[in-house]
Amino acid sequence: MKNLGVVITDGVGFRNFILSDFIQEAKTNFKEVIIFSCLPKTVYKDFDLNCKIIELEVFEESFYTWFFRKAKEVTHLQLHAKGNFGISDNLNITQSKARNPRGYATRFIHWYSRLFHSENRILRYNRWQQQTFRSNAITKQYTELLKENNISLLFFTHQRPPFIAPLIFAAEKLKIKTSAFIFSWDNLASKGRMAGNFDFYLVWSNLMKQELLTFYQSIKEDQIAIVGTPQFEPYVLNKYGYDKETFDKRFKIDHNKPTIFFTCNDASSENDPVYLEILAEFMAQRKLVKEVNLIVRTSPAEEPVRFKRYIEKYPFIIWNFPDWNISREGHQEAWTQRVPSVADLNDLKSLLQHCDLSVNVLSTITLDAFIFDKPVVNPVFGSETNGWFDDQKFLKYEHLSKLVDSDSTHIVKNDDEYLEAINKILSHIDPKKEERAKFLELQIGGSLEGTSKRISQILEKI
Repeated sequence: MKNLGVVITDGVGFRNFILSDFIQEAKTNFKEVIIFSCLPKTVYKDFDLNCKIIELEVFEESFYTWFFRKAKEVTHLQLHAKGNFGISDNLNITQSKARNPRGYATRFIHWYSRLFHSENRILRYNRWQQQTFRSNAITKQYTELLKENNISLLFFTHQRPPFIAPLIFAAEKLKIKTSAFIFSWDNLASKGRMAGNFDFYLVWSNLMKQELLTFYQSIKEDQIAIVGTPQFEPYVLNKYGYDKETFDKRFKIDHNKPTIFFTCNDASSENDPVYLEILAEFMAQRKLVKEVNLIVRTSPAEEPVRFKRYIEKYPFIIWNFPDWNISREGHQEAWTQRVPSVADLNDLKSLLQHCDLSVNVLSTITLDAFIFDKPVVNPVFGSETNGWFDDQKFLKYEHLSKLVDSDSTHIVKNDDEYLEAINKILSHIDPKKEERAKFLELQIGGSLEGTSKRISQILEKI
């Protein structure tokens, strides 16, 4: 049997692969499982994983590493921008007006990549990026760790963070096979390039497999395995969640009223507070067909300071502030160091399970709600012309255009549509049950039960 190295890059990877059954399943298929953690080792202390945990030193990019990574990313976006609104939008976002070396370099990269963009050029930039690690002290450290632990396969639980690139290089140098799990439903059709190249790729569904083959032309079909995603596996594990009575007590729910579950994105989703206030006013002005409980869950990626005035203005709102603790200060990607607790996963599962409808601005939580067969309302009032933050543009992103086409959710673009959609659901007029199931089948290629076991068995075959 072989030794498996599992790279936990961030708090979401921690939730997906530590709070699921993955580690226990992997231990049945490998001689030893070693966790290489980009999070502090202390975050694992309350878990009986019974495996070795190695805390990786924080990697900071040199200018040269950054330059080739940026060239790779922008060239990838240039190559696929035509006919893909999400990629062209992200290409615009990567531009810079800064008057510093990186700002000037970014403008040069954009100019040059408009003229020259191909898969071969992207692969060349990736080689040059990797060569910047040849004499890097942290690479030497990573190389020794992989050798000392006799790693046969290195499994990355996220394919994009730039700080995993030197670990990929160390594995390449030692000819250790690498595999990567594609992190989210939007990562391929709208985001920039991966941190590096891997030998094998684990994807959610056949849809994601086709996206990978489309946007990464050097990857072959036999390098890809469809496994589903452990992101949702805790929802079918009995060890998580509360029964209805415990839930009602936990959140002080009036069980005679239906419950609306409003979830927030991070601050980049500028209209979240507006949609929340409109909903709160519907309640205050008795415009809803029934009295309801309203529970608001803020984003785990930020502190909820932008909602302070709503906490004071609407005392009837029940708040759920995610229990994601900052495990390390001063990291180059601070949000990656936020780590969820078991209690928070219990909260989230119970909120989804026991609510009557979910409201969010085109978040992945839409899929979570569908798993519990809950109707979803997606308010997107902002357009190019009305002066709001333009969140309607995201409907043109490839992964969300499929959501629109599926007709599985209530996408609302003004107050009247918002009120009508909520009142229809509260009146039990929601003919979208079949559409929700079909959309889940499109996005998740496998049953939630046994996801960790399936992933572990695929890795063992690699």
